[in-house]
Amino acid sequence: MTISYWNGRYLPLDQVQVSPLDRGFLFADGLYEVTAAYNGRLFEAEAHVTRLQRGLASLRIETGMSDGDWLAILERLTAESGIDGDLTVYLHVTRGAAAARAHGFPAGVAPTIFGMVSPLKRPPDSWREQGVAALTMPDIRWGRCDLKTIALLGSVLAQQAATDAGVVDAIQIRDGFVTEGAATNVFVVKDGVIATPVADHRILIGITRQVIQRLAAAAGLPFVERDVRAIELATADEVWIASTTKEITPVTTIDGRLVGTGKPGPVWSRVAALFAESQSR
Repeated sequence: MTISYWNGRYLPLDQVQVSPLDRGFLFADGLYEVTAAYNGRLFEAEAHVTRLQRGLASLRIETGMSDGDWLAILERLTAESGIDGDLTVYLHVTRGAAAARAHGFPAGVAPTIFGMVSPLKRPPDSWREQGVAALTMPDIRWGRCDLKTIALLGSVLAQQAATDAGVVDAIQIRDGFVTEGAATNVFVVKDGVIATPVADHRILIGITRQVIQRLAAAAGLPFVERDVRAIELATADEVWIASTTKEITPVTTIDGRLVGTGKPGPVWSRVAALFAESQSR
């Protein structure tokens, strides 16, 4: 039976019961994190917890949980997952269940804290060997994409648009600039320089994005954060998407047009190799 964490207890997932008055259910008033574990070892867990704590402070959700408390939950769920192989640990925090539905923050309500584990389906070899296709579409999400909230309808619609079109991701455009994929950060490479959109309210500061930036710096690869114009996608030598579950995936076709040579590029190959090394440490 799959283990879960539910408001201070560890119990089988099918025993978790959520109140219909929980503000996560009624208002999507909450945050989440997804942390990978490779061969039983959590990857960048501290960075995930730091982002979670920042989001909770921004939404004024007070849990009383320290970084160490969150890490202990992640570690126990990983250790007792019963999953043979790589996995993800999902954490989900809402403002809690109030006595009545009202938009304002309720007083005296304890947050709801939930965690579960799932097998990690890693990108197939074909993605690395051939790259993937993506489309572009307008970014219709709310203005605080830097918070990893559970209000994901915009991302759901973007991913469904990609799925309906038979491609892997939807690269979103706002005011003529690239923001993100459906649930990924986006990178473009031109003349050996890696560029990714500025980490402001328009994008989530992805943990894999942070790792890529760190690896590029250590390897002496040029890396810049800047506004990336949508028209650059058509002239880029390489385009990548990155996330915890998609890792670092080369995009070789966008809106039916080839990116660069139409094959995964040399800068991606270098960074992907460094990333694979970091996963095994």
